[in-house]
Amino acid sequence: MEKQKTVVVGMSGGVDSSVAALLLKEQGYNVIGLYMVNWEEQGENGCCTAEEDFEDVRRVCNKIGIPYFTVNFAKQYYERVFEYFLAEYRRGRTPNPDVLCNREIKFGPFRDYALALGADGIATGHYCGIRHEGGRHELLKAADENKDQTYFLCQVTQPQLEGVLFPLGALRKPQVRALAEKVGLSTAKKRDSTGICFIGERNFRNFLRTYLPAQPGPIRTRDGKTVGEHIGLMYYTLGQRKGLGVGGQRGEAEGGRWFVVEKDLENNVLYVSHGDESELYSRACEVSGINWIPAPPEAKEFACTAKFRYRQKEQGVRVFCLGTGARIEFDEPQRAVTPGQYAVLYSGERCLGGGVIESTER
Repeated sequence: MEKQKTVVVGMSGGVDSSVAALLLKEQGYNVIGLYMVNWEEQGENGCCTAEEDFEDVRRVCNKIGIPYFTVNFAKQYYERVFEYFLAEYRRGRTPNPDVLCNREIKFGPFRDYALALGADGIATGHYCGIRHEGGRHELLKAADENKDQTYFLCQVTQPQLEGVLFPLGALRKPQVRALAEKVGLSTAKKRDSTGICFIGERNFRNFLRTYLPAQPGPIRTRDGKTVGEHIGLMYYTLGQRKGLGVGGQRGEAEGGRWFVVEKDLENNVLYVSHGDESELYSRACEVSGINWIPAPPEAKEFACTAKFRYRQKEQGVRVFCLGTGARIEFDEPQRAVTPGQYAVLYSGERCLGGGVIESTER
């Protein structure tokens, strides 16, 4: 008789990981729930909902009939993810910590911990698929295009993907909620978490201000006119329209809404414009640190599709491999491609990997 395989499921206290565990149990796996504490914060203003989420994990695991444990990776998270997050904001860039969290925590220390428990592999509630063939692991898009999360997994390496299961790859979100409700899981109608996990529902600017000192400076147009004062370049991103505080300028009605076109870190100037958005468009970008899935392409130049932010529709591009990075030329000009974010490449259903956007070419 074949030995029953043990899978450790990363339980977040949400409906997705709950149903992932449920499905694996129904498929005959020996399932263990493992809840990660990745952020600790003292004080009444803390956003961490760890206790509430773990209570949901407890309810779900008891309902399904699987053991559950908790593990603390707060130190690793702070050193590997949060310090990078702060460093990128100091550089005036807009990082994506969720991508790094997957590589550095969920498929790093978490996976190692699960294997040390004797597990054959791990599983998560991500919306994506995976194909294991001949020692190669291909990352596949989810059936639910609106929920597909391959973008956030573009930096997960081949060794980290070995033995990984994604039970929700073929399901759509309404189906997942329906399954949870059918068996009476307490998370069936729980609201999805949004935004960066360690900020939660708090005001982003107030949170960042506690870690990085803000340096106010002028908001200017390209012709040198000062139209306001910014509260610190780190609080703004390319193409941003809201929260600029420059309304009521003469001629604004004719020109349209104001938006950010550049952050001059050296001189601490925020440049804005209104009306003509041509400055926001670029025709190419330079990308560093590409993680290829499952392996680097044989051709140094090829056509595929790409996303430059989560939930963006895939765009036609041509990729020119350059060492560990690439130059990506766009079939059509792209709006607000932002340094610090990730360019993620696709070929049909396969995610080819991705890297950090370093610069753009207008």
